[in-house]
Amino acid sequence: MNTELLGIIFTYLLTLGIAVILGRHIARVLKGEKNWLDFMAPLERLIFKFSGIDPKREMNWKQHLYAMLTINAIWLIYAFVCLMTQAHLPLNPDGNPNQTPDLAFNTAISFLVNCNLQDYSGESGATYFTQHFVFMFLHFASAATGIATLLVLFRAMKDKVTDKLGNFWEYFVKSITRILLPISVVIAVILAFNGMPTSYKGKDMVIGMQGDTVHVSRGPVAALVAIKHLGTNGGGWFGANSAHPLENPNYLTNTTELVAQLIIPMGLVFALGFYLNKKKFSYVIYGVMTVGTLLFLIPTINAEVQGNPAIAHMGISQPTGAMEGKEVRFGPMNSAYWSIMTTVTSTGSVNSMHDSAMPASGAFMMMGMMVNCFYGGCGVGFLNFYIFIILAVFISGLMVGRTPEFLGRKIEAREMKIAALIALLHPFIILVGTAISSFVFVNYANANWAVKPSTWLASPGFHGFSEMLYQYSSAAANNGSGFEGLADNNIFWNVSAGFVMILGRFLPIIGPVAIAGILANKKFIPESAGTLKSDTTTFGIMIYAVIIIIAALAFFPSLALGPIAEHFSLK
Repeated sequence: MNTELLGIIFTYLLTLGIAVILGRHIARVLKGEKNWLDFMAPLERLIFKFSGIDPKREMNWKQHLYAMLTINAIWLIYAFVCLMTQAHLPLNPDGNPNQTPDLAFNTAISFLVNCNLQDYSGESGATYFTQHFVFMFLHFASAATGIATLLVLFRAMKDKVTDKLGNFWEYFVKSITRILLPISVVIAVILAFNGMPTSYKGKDMVIGMQGDTVHVSRGPVAALVAIKHLGTNGGGWFGANSAHPLENPNYLTNTTELVAQLIIPMGLVFALGFYLNKKKFSYVIYGVMTVGTLLFLIPTINAEVQGNPAIAHMGISQPTGAMEGKEVRFGPMNSAYWSIMTTVTSTGSVNSMHDSAMPASGAFMMMGMMVNCFYGGCGVGFLNFYIFIILAVFISGLMVGRTPEFLGRKIEAREMKIAALIALLHPFIILVGTAISSFVFVNYANANWAVKPSTWLASPGFHGFSEMLYQYSSAAANNGSGFEGLADNNIFWNVSAGFVMILGRFLPIIGPVAIAGILANKKFIPESAGTLKSDTTTFGIMIYAVIIIIAALAFFPSLALGPIAEHFSLK
């Protein structure tokens, strides 16, 4: 047990150390300073020249959003067409079929928005072509989109008065060439040398330990898994994701994947401090995110290592904890650490089955996605956190009788309306989706559909409600993990979750960038004795209180109907 705990502590400290170094590097790239990846400049110039892009042309916030939305629309169409025709495209040695229109709709959106909610099994539902040239491509593109839009916000926060916020295409390309691609190569090499497949051959025939013949899928797995985690994507090559022995062979690959999925979300927080020369402010943000994560992590570890009370009542010993759905080579403590880190970020990968976790653990996983700003995804985690900063500044200003100001700009009605709308949108789409699915399940259980609603849930009752709530929480947070007792590959779930994923991705990007752009155009107000300090512990506590109050008020009733009720039913 102590060894497992030391392993978790070491993993986190290693992640933190790399994140600080990476944050400094990102700030240097954003400032245009010399860095060790300047040798990528000729490739970048070639890309810009080929694409007809002037990377030095300044854009305002509206032009940034226009560029981001239009290119994403093109990628969506490309992904949808490829998935609908993948059986006829090259690199399909296993002869996998085309995806159905509703599944292709869900899958294309899912990978576009950095969610990777896989309603199919990876090795049988996609071909090497779509895994490589659709999924892996979108792993890079979706992560770079999030980072690029965050860099726009950083630029808006730095200059005193401006509508010149850099160039989206420059931020996007450099996010790949200077951050994602180099680190992915290093990660992929580590994974490949530890037994992860890198072949383009079809299934291999293996004789199992019991003497039976097994056909095992292969492919360039290491390359996909590297950016899968680094870009907080989470979409796995295999259906079992990182619980699969070929997608996560040993403890070293497990640690590598855990570190990879956190270094960019954490690194971007430190990058803000280095870029604005406000390190103390970034430490406050990091502190709030870390405290919030620990308050989810500690009780989750405790629940998993204590074991299942229902099994204990049967007189069965559980010396290693709750092992249902866990890989023996990782154990419940490491699995609990992974489950929280993958849900407080938008990664969504798994090295155990979340549906088999203890009810309390499931509740904290869902809370990580419901809050959706403790570390979060590449770029978008801080964008969501920025909304709570604006709300906290406004509320704090009213409480002490001062005009709300943030970094020298007054926060007025227009910005507050946008912030309030974005803050309320996230619980709205989760709870409305869950309410509709619950209504259909109860009132139209035997509807004459291709897949009857009565067959959706493997565990009707408290846990079945949790399965539906988890699905929409994961879709809205662009997380992608799931309670796999839910039969989600049908028209209802593919289409409804698809729309939730789009709303959950782009509106929380549009809102913060719009607020930052509007504030950047306002008159700069020098700091005075009456200015509310944003780099203090008190302000950090205020932000945390706003986050928890909004999340608790919005989600506690639904959590009470699902994982909380299930938790007490086991006692």
